[in-house]
Amino acid sequence: MPENRGVPGAEAAAAPSPAEPAPAGPAPRDRAEQEQYIQHLFDSIARHYDLMNMIMSAGALRYWQRVFRRMNGVRPGDHVLDVACGTGELSRIMAEQVGPEGHVWGIDLSPGMIEVGRRKLAAAGLAGRVTLQVGNALDLPFEDNRFDCVATSFALRNMADIRAALREMARVTRPGGRVVCLELSHPPNPLIRYPYQWYFNKVVPWLGRWNERRFRQAGKLSPYRWLPESLRRFPDQEGLAQIFREAGLVDVTYRNLTCGIVCLHIGVKPGA
Repeated sequence: MPENRGVPGAEAAAAPSPAEPAPAGPAPRDRAEQEQYIQHLFDSIARHYDLMNMIMSAGALRYWQRVFRRMNGVRPGDHVLDVACGTGELSRIMAEQVGPEGHVWGIDLSPGMIEVGRRKLAAAGLAGRVTLQVGNALDLPFEDNRFDCVATSFALRNMADIRAALREMARVTRPGGRVVCLELSHPPNPLIRYPYQWYFNKVVPWLGRWNERRFRQAGKLSPYRWLPESLRRFPDQEGLAQIFREAGLVDVTYRNLTCGIVCLHIGVKPGA
């Protein structure tokens, strides 16, 4: 897949306009409301979350994770952080990379996701290399300049304040360390973009219905209706690259994966 360099002033890929009107039920409006909603949403789908990701991505998730592993710069002995770690998929990958001399910390709003992640890492024999805890990405409980790499995947668009989250990620990264984000994005090619919008607005909510039975929050979007809504609100590739720069990161690059359906952004904290 082609690699794109995020250059200030470069033409941004246009964010897609909605293919359908927003689904019934309001999205959360302020930070506290959104955080409560997101915690409840992911608690309700934690049990089948990994399976649904594989189904909805038609298995492409494993390719995206392989690219993350290849490009994140994590080395044996590193100390790294997985922000909004969910069920610990990135934590597992980075635990294998840091080896027995390194360590991975993971933080997430959802106790249900953390519990699934702990069981999964224990089954993989990696529990001793990983510490998962409940916490808020907008107020990371770590000192400045602590981690060699701070990463997040498929979670940044769910955060109540993307800029604040990236500032926090940059704060706890050591000088010379990397901030890495693997996230859904906006395909720049309309021949890909419009079928993708249709799939997200029509097929994804349908696929998710069987996994939404435990979600009960009156008047709110159900989990797999929130997914397309969260992407509508999310910046395109160059827009997110600019937010990386505003957070104080340099040498910001991004790589489109699967025609821009997913994008991997990387920024470096200056001052090494």
